[in-house]
Amino acid sequence: MRARAVEARRAAVLGKPIAHSLSPVLHRAAYADLGLGDWSYDRFEIAEAALPGFLEGLGMEWAGLSLTMPLKRAVIPLLDEISATAASVEAVNTVVFGEDGRRTGDNTDVPGMVAALREHGIEQVDSAAILGAGATASSALAAVSRICPGEIVAYVRSEARAAEMRQWGERLETEVRIADWADAERALHAPLVVATTPAGTTDALASAVPGRPATLFDVLYDPWPTALAARWSAYGGAVVSGLDLLVHQAALQVEQMTGRAPAPLGAMRKAGEHALAGR
Repeated sequence: MRARAVEARRAAVLGKPIAHSLSPVLHRAAYADLGLGDWSYDRFEIAEAALPGFLEGLGMEWAGLSLTMPLKRAVIPLLDEISATAASVEAVNTVVFGEDGRRTGDNTDVPGMVAALREHGIEQVDSAAILGAGATASSALAAVSRICPGEIVAYVRSEARAAEMRQWGERLETEVRIADWADAERALHAPLVVATTPAGTTDALASAVPGRPATLFDVLYDPWPTALAARWSAYGGAVVSGLDLLVHQAALQVEQMTGRAPAPLGAMRKAGEHALAGR
C-alpha cells in the first residue's frame, strides 16, 4: 500500500470516450475560486482493461478521480471500500485516496440529483415517472426514491430493461411500476418526470407536453435544450438540466477530494455554461 502526501494536488476524470467531459472545466473553476492554485485536474482516456495499471501507477500527489463510463462498475473490485450509496446502485463515479493510500469509492450522482432538484424547490413529490432504463436510470431511481414516497413508474422499451428496473427497485427497496415506452406520453403528467435517455430519444414526446406541466429533470446537457425541455419550459413547467446535475455532483467531488466545503457552485456553473456556449 503506497503512502500519500498530506497535501495532494492532482485529480482527473477517467473514461472512454472522455474528450467531451466538462469535469476539468468545473473542477478547475472550483480550485481557482477556492484559492487552490497548486491543484491540477486533467482528463485521461482509459478503457476498462487499462484501469488497474493506471491506478497502480499513481503517485503520492493524487487526491482523487472522477469516473465516467465504462469505468463506474469496473473500478469497484479495485477499491478498498465503497459507500452505501455506491453499493446500492453498483456504480462509483468518485474515488478519493486517503493519506495511507486507501481507495474509497462513492457515487455523487445520486445526491447530486437530489441537490439539483432541491435547488429548484423540489423537496418532495407524491409520484414520479422515469423515462428510460439505461445506466443513468438506476441513479435516477435511487435519487427519486429519496423524495417520492408514492408511485414511481418507469417507461421502458423492452422486457430486458423492465427486468433490470425491477431488480434495481428490489436493491433499493423501492417499488417500481413498469410501463411500456409506447405509453410514455402518460409520463408527462406526473409531478416529476426524469428523462434518462440518449439525445433525441424523447424528441417525439415534445408535442405531447400538457398545458400545465410540473417538473422535468432532463439529464442531458449537450445539446441543450432538448426538444422536450424547450417545449416544457415554453409551457411554463420547471426544468432541471443535466448541467445542474453535473455541477452538483462535481461540487460533492470537489468537497471530498479537497476537504474544502462548500464548493463554489456559482463559479462552477458559470464555467460550465461558458464552455457549453463555446461548443
